[in-house]
Amino acid sequence: MLHQFRYLPLIIVVLSGMVFAGELSRITKAEEPLAPKSLWQTVVTPPSNQRPVPRKPWMIRDREVELNLPLLQRLKDAASRPLPRISVELFDKANPELEVSSPVSHINDTSIVRGSFKPPVEGDFTFVITGNLLIGTIQIGNRIYKTDHIGNGRLRLVELDPDKMPRD
Repeated sequence: MLHQFRYLPLIIVVLSGMVFAGELSRITKAEEPLAPKSLWQTVVTPPSNQRPVPRKPWMIRDREVELNLPLLQRLKDAASRPLPRISVELFDKANPELEVSSPVSHINDTSIVRGSFKPPVEGDFTFVITGNLLIGTIQIGNRIYKTDHIGNGRLRLVELDPDKMPRD
């Protein structure tokens, strides 16, 4: 009769270790940083009632994007710190992560947010946010991007050719 329970302490130790390992794995996963949230997403099918914007000679490429409005409001609110990890979706699957350095809020519901990008990307950005609108300029290396407001939380993301841009 004692032989039946001879392995019971060993089984309990093994099962306890498995439960502990599962808990440890769950705790470790909870502490891992979440992937950055994108400030905007590409609009897959633009509305057909809008006429395409004629491309100017200094525009390399453009596309329509839609803002992540809850994330935009967090970015705009200087008191909403720390911020979650935020990235922007550019072209060629580039999604650099923002490093916000100086959000400045104004009384008239406008914020100017400046910063750079987390390594390995070298560049900077300036966003002007008013209500649910964002106008921005991004420079990464010799590439320049800007956003223009289209309407209804949508923007046009444009990559510019600095050599063909008109001088002010």
